[in-house]
Amino acid sequence: MVNDPLESLAIFGATPAFNEQLHVGRPNIGDRAKLLARINKILDDRWLTNNGPFVQELERRIAETAGARHCIAMCNATVALEIVIRALELSGEVIVPSFTFVATAHALQWLEITPVFCDIDPKTHNLDPARVEQLVTPRTSGIIGVHLWGRACDVAAVTEIATSHELKLIFDAAHAFGCSHRGTMVGSFGDAEVFSFHATKFFNSFEGGAVVTNKDELAKKIRLMKNFGFAGYDDVVYVGTNGKMTEVSAAMGLAGLEALDEFIAINRRNYEQYRQALAGVAGVSLLTYDEREKCNYQYIVLEIDETVTGISRDQVMEILWAENALVRRYFYPGCHRMEPYRSLFPDAGLLLPETNRLTARVLVMPNGSAVSPEDIATLCGIIRTVVENGALVSGRLKQSAASRSA
Repeated sequence: MVNDPLESLAIFGATPAFNEQLHVGRPNIGDRAKLLARINKILDDRWLTNNGPFVQELERRIAETAGARHCIAMCNATVALEIVIRALELSGEVIVPSFTFVATAHALQWLEITPVFCDIDPKTHNLDPARVEQLVTPRTSGIIGVHLWGRACDVAAVTEIATSHELKLIFDAAHAFGCSHRGTMVGSFGDAEVFSFHATKFFNSFEGGAVVTNKDELAKKIRLMKNFGFAGYDDVVYVGTNGKMTEVSAAMGLAGLEALDEFIAINRRNYEQYRQALAGVAGVSLLTYDEREKCNYQYIVLEIDETVTGISRDQVMEILWAENALVRRYFYPGCHRMEPYRSLFPDAGLLLPETNRLTARVLVMPNGSAVSPEDIATLCGIIRTVVENGALVSGRLKQSAASRSA
């Protein structure tokens, strides 16, 4: 029997709670037999890429799911975003959150466009429209909003700003496939939206992404650009690159679409269990989802308030990693603190107080079909033990660190 609850923690010498590592985004796999049957057909037909039948089918079905007229499948979401930026002829400056995956900013910098980092609303974690308005200058050509955690930006407010200043508007919807905003599916907002189907997303195509848009001419242009500008076998009519999705990736995507409801149901079950198990834990708040909207429930996002818990987010992460639970501190430390941006814009953080605050508090938990209810119960039990003994645990961690450095 363990009398001291701290002695049950792996970081203090106990056996880790999990024999195998738990990941935030371990890939979901659909029906393996159907996937392999499609792959065998690809091999038999020897149509491996270049707009094959599975890519065409995936595009049709994604467009239907997203409620958009056009879907252009891509090799990944970063290239998709770069192509959209180029297709919309953005230049100069583009307003973008710093609290996002760095690829959002890199897509601009790669094209020699200046990302202007904007602060976020602390309640939604998305762009604060009032701050967006303040950052518009004569050099601003566009806005990229990010539907973080699958919860849409304030689309109406951001759209109004873009319209009033004649700016292009893109939404990075990497987190938001299968989600809705005010009853409308994400995928039909702005000039275009970009989905990610990376392996860590709840719906994946091994590696992949897609652009969705309701603008016919823009879709036509993007199709040209993702295939070197070819309009026919020998007819290049526009500058382009190679952004094509392969047939095997599309096959994986179709298998995922067939299991989409199952994946979402598992995510929601896990979310509800986390919410119930962590209810009442002082200083730990779970990001919630609007039950009126469709949601993929992929991200289990905690905020750790050290002033209440007596222990920091980073210390909680260290403890859970020792238990083989590889929780993540998204999107630490913020794009503005990464290179090349911290060198280019050393004072950007002065305008990003909410971003700076949030990057020190957020902890994202394991979710998906690879996580069991028993796993979640164990994880939440560890968090409760650690937080309820926060000052004591924090002190012991500091002592251990001091001993190692002595």
